[in-house]
Amino acid sequence: MGVCDREPLMARQLYQRFPVRQYFDNLDDLLSRARPDVVHITTPPQSHFRLAKACLEAGCHVYVEKPFTLCEHDARELLAFADARGLKVTAGHDDQFRHSARRMRELIQSGFLGGAPVHMESYFCYEMGRAAYGSALFSDKNYWVRKLPGGLLHNIISHGIARIAEYLTADTPDVIALGFTSPFLRSIGETELIDELRVIISEEQGPTAYFTFSSQMHPSLHQFRAYGSKNGLVLDQDQETLIKLRGQRYVSYVEKVVPPVSLAKQDISNAITNVRRFLKRDFHMKSGMKYLIESFYESTIRDTPVPIPYREIILTAHIMDRIFSQMRKSPEFNGVPCLAAETT
Repeated sequence: MGVCDREPLMARQLYQRFPVRQYFDNLDDLLSRARPDVVHITTPPQSHFRLAKACLEAGCHVYVEKPFTLCEHDARELLAFADARGLKVTAGHDDQFRHSARRMRELIQSGFLGGAPVHMESYFCYEMGRAAYGSALFSDKNYWVRKLPGGLLHNIISHGIARIAEYLTADTPDVIALGFTSPFLRSIGETELIDELRVIISEEQGPTAYFTFSSQMHPSLHQFRAYGSKNGLVLDQDQETLIKLRGQRYVSYVEKVVPPVSLAKQDISNAITNVRRFLKRDFHMKSGMKYLIESFYESTIRDTPVPIPYREIILTAHIMDRIFSQMRKSPEFNGVPCLAAETT
């Protein structure tokens, strides 16, 4: 077991803090001397493809933090490279594996919606005013996030897009995107960063979806809603709750009384569930990441399917490509294209 960072001091601090046997400041040394079975890549996204490929060439399974790669082209190439070598890869979309998210998936699979989702809404917000690296973004015009093809959005929105991708049926859905700089950022002199995004995703024969990213709207939502032909579901990531929406209407004034009571009961039930998980010490903030990593490790040991199908990873990258290609036409957008896709 080992840890690697280009800054030796950072590598050493991790080595001293956690039960790690060795630390390195060079990936080649890590791969040749520690000989890991699995490598976690948690570097800025610009290096994901290169580092993941080097790890695969060394015979390692790879866990790649979000966003998986800079573009669909790189995602496809990396996954094909892993497949050809009998190795496994996953993306760090851990929000899909929180307790409430897993309950939602089970309900959808059991037919609660009345079949596949008809429409979905995904909200993933980020409060720039309170962000630790928000000030760094505003003050440093060369900050690495600014150099991503999708700028600030590229580093954040894959969590919300991946939720939608899980339930899409087409490989190339239609995507309409509108991105703009909020009045707040303009008021402090920031005109390059796009911090507001509205997206419509549709298929010729399949579900539709809306995706919303905002740095300004409050409450700052991290929600996923799925509506079927019979019922609906609302997942609130921040509150770790799952609400069932009854599709059938009651007659007359009963509609004004029974549904609110039902929702109140569900809120209480969610609160009790969360308290029980807390008392069992199974309610930490990154429970989804724990579940995802354990599932991924299990797949490498037993050669079972990976927790996130490769199709969903590719589809997430595809939708993000379509979003950013439309944003490049905006005079506000200052992103750069995916170099691998440009040179092939």
